[in-house]
Amino acid sequence: MKKFLLTSYLSLLSLLVISQTKFLIPYPSKFGNKPLDGRLLLLISTNNKSEPRFQISDGPQTQQVFGINVDNWKPGEVKTIDAKAFGYPVENMKQLKNGTYHIQVLLHKYETFKRKDGHTVKLPMDRGEGQHWNLAPGNLYNKPVQLRFSNTGADVVTVALDNEIPPIEPPKDTKYIKHIKIQSKLLTEFWGRPMFIGAHVLLPEGWDTHPTVKYPLAIFHGHFPDDFSGFRTTPPDPDLKPDYIARFNLTGYNKIVQQEEYDFYKLWTGPDFPRVIAIEIQHPTPYYDDSYAVNSANNGPYGDAITYELIPEIEKRFRGIGEGWARFMYGGSTGGWEVLAAQLFYPDEFNGCYSACPDPIDFRAYMVVDIYKDKNAYYREGPFKKTLRPGHRNYLGHIDATLRDMNLRELALGTNSRSGEQFDVWESVFSPCGGDGYPQPIWNKYSGEIDSTVARYWKENYDLGYILERDWNKLGNKLKGKIKIYCGDMDNYYLNNAVYLFEERLKRLTNPFPAAFVDYGDRAEHCWNGDHTQPNYISRLRYNRYFITKWAEEVKTRSPQGVDLLSWRY
Repeated sequence: MKKFLLTSYLSLLSLLVISQTKFLIPYPSKFGNKPLDGRLLLLISTNNKSEPRFQISDGPQTQQVFGINVDNWKPGEVKTIDAKAFGYPVENMKQLKNGTYHIQVLLHKYETFKRKDGHTVKLPMDRGEGQHWNLAPGNLYNKPVQLRFSNTGADVVTVALDNEIPPIEPPKDTKYIKHIKIQSKLLTEFWGRPMFIGAHVLLPEGWDTHPTVKYPLAIFHGHFPDDFSGFRTTPPDPDLKPDYIARFNLTGYNKIVQQEEYDFYKLWTGPDFPRVIAIEIQHPTPYYDDSYAVNSANNGPYGDAITYELIPEIEKRFRGIGEGWARFMYGGSTGGWEVLAAQLFYPDEFNGCYSACPDPIDFRAYMVVDIYKDKNAYYREGPFKKTLRPGHRNYLGHIDATLRDMNLRELALGTNSRSGEQFDVWESVFSPCGGDGYPQPIWNKYSGEIDSTVARYWKENYDLGYILERDWNKLGNKLKGKIKIYCGDMDNYYLNNAVYLFEERLKRLTNPFPAAFVDYGDRAEHCWNGDHTQPNYISRLRYNRYFITKWAEEVKTRSPQGVDLLSWRY
């Protein structure tokens, strides 16, 4: 039996020709001698356009991944990835076609948490990258190597994990943008180790020259932000090489983005823009790049930590008004769900939410699944036929991924809801905690069979449409006029379906009339923000300028009598 050692230097050598059935990965002793836990991934690509770790996706051009769990990996031990490893999109290595491939192995490290609820779990703590397994500092990998694969042989390839992803340098403060990070007492207690949340803070023009003014707080919810997004104090880079964005069929979108960022800076500092403090929150969890801004059984009290720890500290440090009437929220996709949820769960603490393309806000349309009536998430089933449900489309309705595709990719990347991807994070937020300490699945990850008991838990705790209607007698007077929802009617993830159902509930509400607003963009895709005057590739870049100015006008009719509405409008 032949054995080959494939380390980083082999990428410089000529093509290796082997027939193989196993990949052996020795313990990476050069990085220490402590036992390791995590998910060990074998990544295979047909091209070298980029490293295989950057080419795993839901779409048709995805490359291949196989994964196994690693528990208590000790010095001297060798791990094996072979035909027993689960893969995506090819499930079994025996089914992989013979050919020439670029090979990479990566260890996504897990940390052991001893939680307040008594469970001990192993999860990948965020390390400043926003929960991306292929970018997480400390993860181990090898430089890609090329080999000839044959699925009929019995040879062995040994791969050395000889590289480590370096730490990420945090952003630096500037005149306008500051950064805050605090240790949360609530989250630290729940997770049994220090836990931090923070925010990027955009200060209004004149903040330093108006020391007596206190400002409203504009909270932009969304995915983990590296820094405050959409703000640039210099003109677009004239030497920037134009990129191409297939989604919008545009060349030079990177220059458009920089121009929009610079234009917003000019508006922000100009004479007529409302003077508010704008923030983007950093609240990654061991499951995802953010917590969905609510309390949950698996993530802990993130909603309370954000609302009662982080936001008051930001207002204290940067002269916020510090009252619920002077706080509002806006966001899209994940952020769209978060702002609506936070408004419902903390109705007195926020004075308005602008929810664009929100994640499913009514679980009768959990994308294209009714989790209460459907038996299987992946298929529409009849007496003689099963039809795969779609998961992602373009604005013409062309499908490039099914729900089954998307979930099997997650299953290859991590078991027990640990992939760091979308369906797993929804389970981490919406599901009860299972006996093993991990989220109870809403459906069998492989077969798609729905668990009706878990679905009932989701309904009572996180189905925003159901909760709004169920609790309207308590919430109505607190939420009147505060709900605004915007969604393209060709949302790539079918999120408009839940918005239709949510709107139907709104129309049934009385005493008081909700005075909500729901709007749809014709043929608009994901991230449409409600601006009918601009194409989606522009409107998705204008959340700050669009929603801050809207709220600044609306608050005049939705604020307590006698509050200061003038000093921050200089």
